[in-house]
Amino acid sequence: MKHPSIGVEEELLLVSATGKPLPRSQAVVDDLPDLDVTLELTRAQVEINSPVCNSAAELHRHLTSMRKELAGAAHSEGARLLAIAVPPAGKAAQLVTKKPRYRELAERFGLLAREQGICGCHVHVDVPDKEAAVRVSNHLRPWLPTLLALTANSPIYLGQDTGFASWRWLMWSRWPSAGPPPYLESVEHYEALVAMHVAVGTAMDEQMIYWDVRPSSHLPTIELRVSDVPLTVDETVLLATLCRALVMTALDDGGLGPTVQPEILRAGYWLAARDGLTDAAVDVMTGELLPVADLLTKLTQYVAPALQELGEADLVTEGIARALTDGNGAIRQQQMFRGGGDVVALTEVES
Repeated sequence: MKHPSIGVEEELLLVSATGKPLPRSQAVVDDLPDLDVTLELTRAQVEINSPVCNSAAELHRHLTSMRKELAGAAHSEGARLLAIAVPPAGKAAQLVTKKPRYRELAERFGLLAREQGICGCHVHVDVPDKEAAVRVSNHLRPWLPTLLALTANSPIYLGQDTGFASWRWLMWSRWPSAGPPPYLESVEHYEALVAMHVAVGTAMDEQMIYWDVRPSSHLPTIELRVSDVPLTVDETVLLATLCRALVMTALDDGGLGPTVQPEILRAGYWLAARDGLTDAAVDVMTGELLPVADLLTKLTQYVAPALQELGEADLVTEGIARALTDGNGAIRQQQMFRGGGDVVALTEVES
């Protein structure tokens, strides 16, 4: 049986020596004509797009190489490349990239767009068609807060400890089409909701449906967008492997997926964003508060058959154990910041 392929987009931040966003993305991208790296909304962001991959090892190789090459280009342009989800220093408002789409977005959404210098990680997993993507979306909804907690990497914002593991999630949730996807009854239901957002002006088009899980508007994939950009390639590969296994599990089920009460899901998200891996988490299927380690165990048990089929069970078990023992990006940033250390150096990608 052919397993679904995967691909990853990582948004990364260009900063000055002191950690302030540096608007050099166009120059950095121009230095790398043969690398799949693109501009983002603000001029201090760049995005790397991995090739389509069929294993965790393949994805790891590509992301490691691409991060290193991009960091080298950034250095040649006087910038430091950070794997961090919010700017650690500077001002909130950023310069918007000089592309017609981004300029229109800034005109229509004002300061919300100009303060959007935040970096996420998007995982694409191959699905047969949009109908399958709709079903998969429903199945993935209950696990989105857990994935957010696992990969949180944005506690320090503009020189302040926010008290949240993922401050990016707080900033991202301000968009009218962001956050958890609604429970989708059909492709027609999905298309009607997209059409509504476009008609009332809360989205410019289907590409601006920013739900944390969505059918891709231009690829035969389901796209998971809940995560901060992780600190390390290992963490990104762990996330992508879990996403792939979740999609496989959903496709094997074939049904429309479990319903989740929106208010419980909202509570689960909020606690995941605040506490990450440091405290209890909400099981959104029951509303019960559990140790986050127990919820991660539930997740791995849920996707265990898929992980065994992929041959990636050890990678996931060891990756989660490492995150719980050594800390994810959020924990390591907070420890560094509270100890008077250099968060920029901690999150800088090596060239």
